[in-house]
Amino acid sequence: MQASHFWDDKNIAQSVINECNELKNWTVPYRDLTRRLDDTVALLSEVSEDENFFAELMLEIDSIEKILSDLEVRKMLSGELDAKNCYLSINAGAGGTEACDWALMLSRMYQRWATKRGWKVEVIDTVEGEVVGIKSITFKFTGPFAYGYSKAEKGVHRLVRISPFDSNAKRHTSFASVDATPEIDDDIAIEIRPDQIRVDTYRASGAGGQHVNKTDSAVRITHLSSGIVVSCQSERSQISNRETCMKLLRAKLYEKEIMERESKLQEFAGEKKEIAWGSQIRNYVFQPYTLVKDTRTKYESGNIQAVMDGDLDDFINAYLKEFG
Repeated sequence: MQASHFWDDKNIAQSVINECNELKNWTVPYRDLTRRLDDTVALLSEVSEDENFFAELMLEIDSIEKILSDLEVRKMLSGELDAKNCYLSINAGAGGTEACDWALMLSRMYQRWATKRGWKVEVIDTVEGEVVGIKSITFKFTGPFAYGYSKAEKGVHRLVRISPFDSNAKRHTSFASVDATPEIDDDIAIEIRPDQIRVDTYRASGAGGQHVNKTDSAVRITHLSSGIVVSCQSERSQISNRETCMKLLRAKLYEKEIMERESKLQEFAGEKKEIAWGSQIRNYVFQPYTLVKDTRTKYESGNIQAVMDGDLDDFINAYLKEFG
């Protein structure tokens, strides 16, 4: 009984800490922004005729406006899961080499985007392509509202370009799907019985040292009733990989439950806006012109290189303003 009380108290304490951290994600940026604005307003009265000083203050005001705009978007991230960390997965579609190369390009884009936001990026699992690129990859993004922002990227991403693998220099179309799943805290109970899953072990692929490549350290878990499959090969230890798989599986099952609940509420409310998994959400055209266009919000950018370097916030903000 004493041990049980200890774990109950520990879970309660962790829950309180998590709630406090989520509140800080709102209050700290607002407090800092208020302070910066007050300081800038106070300095404006001292500008006089110093043009350089005035230009610096204008830059500061522009920065404040950008942060304020980000906070306004964040205000829309009020969902039960939005503040959580996130698992983001990319899977190459049909098309062999072309699709695997496109999945690799997307993986770089999302790594750069997450890094720009100051999030921690971990690679959980990777399956290499047979020739180039990757068949699939799963990241873990750790940072404020990682899932709330990443959920805007769920769906199919379409690439149009002249293939570097085609000697005839013809245009090719490739597809890759992106999924985002929130990380679930330990204080949320998701029961998974041993008879509900199938656990497979296999040899890890790619770089990782002799131990990784010569033992069955990688783990794949299939949830039998839902068909959800998760895998991990980032650690040398099979036990560690299994623990990560179970965390990811619990997260996917919890998200599934939340989404089903929200879907039923939308049906009762007559909600018409629905972004279904598997729908094509964005086109990336490299030839004969350069354009990235979101099919849901119609937001577009001609600077495709900036987008591939992780400049995604305008696309995501447009989605959150319309569907958030």
